[in-house]
Amino acid sequence: MQLEITVNGRRYHHDVEPRTLLIHHLRDQLGLTGANVGCDTSSCGACTVLLDGASVKSCTMLALQADGATITTVEGLADGEIPHPVQAAFRANHALQCGFCTPGMVMASVSLLAENPHPDADEVRTALEGNLCRCTGYHNIVRAVLDAAAQGGAE
Repeated sequence: MQLEITVNGRRYHHDVEPRTLLIHHLRDQLGLTGANVGCDTSSCGACTVLLDGASVKSCTMLALQADGATITTVEGLADGEIPHPVQAAFRANHALQCGFCTPGMVMASVSLLAENPHPDADEVRTALEGNLCRCTGYHNIVRAVLDAAAQGGAE
């Protein structure tokens, strides 16, 4: 079946099998490997991308469900060599260790800040509860999101 999507500002037209998951289309067809395959059950959030500005877990969404949509992956956040404010805040606040969950955490944080530019710590924790990290204990991730918000990270 035909799929037409815009990913990171670039328009794509592909023939895809109806059972292809969005995460596999992004990684295998488009070569965008920033979103990770973690659990395949939407439990970990490592596969989080933005679909028309809202965070979605791409491991439980068929690629064809995104037909006509605009998708942003972690690769599409930076402005050339300049990282997105959320990416910069994650780095500055040491909000990553192994890095496996980081793309999903960053994308969920970007979505949160677009909806709520000035969240408090409890709102950040609630917004990120569907994204799991096995390394950091979340403290620095919450701090990074609050720092990004203070720096205008919703832009």
